[in-house]
Amino acid sequence: MCRWAAYIGQPIFLEELVTRPGHSLIAQSQHATECKTETNGDGFGLAWYDAKAEPGLYRDVYPAWSDTNLAALAAQVRARAFLAHVRASTGAATSRNNCHPFVVGRSSFMHNGQIGGFDRFRKRADMAIPEALYGERKGGTDSEVLFLLALGHGLDANPIPAMARAIGEMEGLSRHHGAPPHMRVSAAFSDGQTLYALRYSSDTICPSLYYRWSERRQGWAVVSEPLEVDEPGWQALPPGHVARFHGEKVEIEAFQPAVTARAA
Repeated sequence: MCRWAAYIGQPIFLEELVTRPGHSLIAQSQHATECKTETNGDGFGLAWYDAKAEPGLYRDVYPAWSDTNLAALAAQVRARAFLAHVRASTGAATSRNNCHPFVVGRSSFMHNGQIGGFDRFRKRADMAIPEALYGERKGGTDSEVLFLLALGHGLDANPIPAMARAIGEMEGLSRHHGAPPHMRVSAAFSDGQTLYALRYSSDTICPSLYYRWSERRQGWAVVSEPLEVDEPGWQALPPGHVARFHGEKVEIEAFQPAVTARAA
């Protein structure tokens, strides 16, 4: 399982979530407290939005805690929205192309969780990616397939319904050809203007996800684990829900995957 942190609001330096807090994302890469793998050392990545509509992207295979370039970048780059991820592989190789976040055009996406038995239906999943998007398939993870399927279902125009269809399709493939747990997901995705966070599981074990508004930063932090021990204001997103963060507002609604014919 992986750990991640996302932000949207007034521009801040990436270090305010990634490196500086007592339980920062870097700290969680070594000592996560709310997942079955304490260490998340199979690579890391950042996607950030600043002056351009398309996000910048930096990923590498080194453990996040040992990469001085990451610390330097986080201390110097200021962004109005960003996604940051530290990876613990559930089977796919440790490579730069398998590191999150994934970016296509203005859209960015990162995922913590698993899709049960993916190796058994990898070919079927790849074949479900629309032809126009298959060239964006760079790595071998189930997470990248999920993102490309969502793009194919209209993520840019209707993010929540598109993600519901993509998750429904992948969960259906797992039920027909894979193994339980069929779907466990906490995910964040953004176009740089709005940040979405999703928490869902096909069983009773759901990856953790918290969010908090900061008056000081004038922005939302959305994380796998709170960034400071006993810091007030963190709220857990309930399982089976999706949150939309825009400006000072958060809108939360129930989330249910959509069943698709291709899942069989």
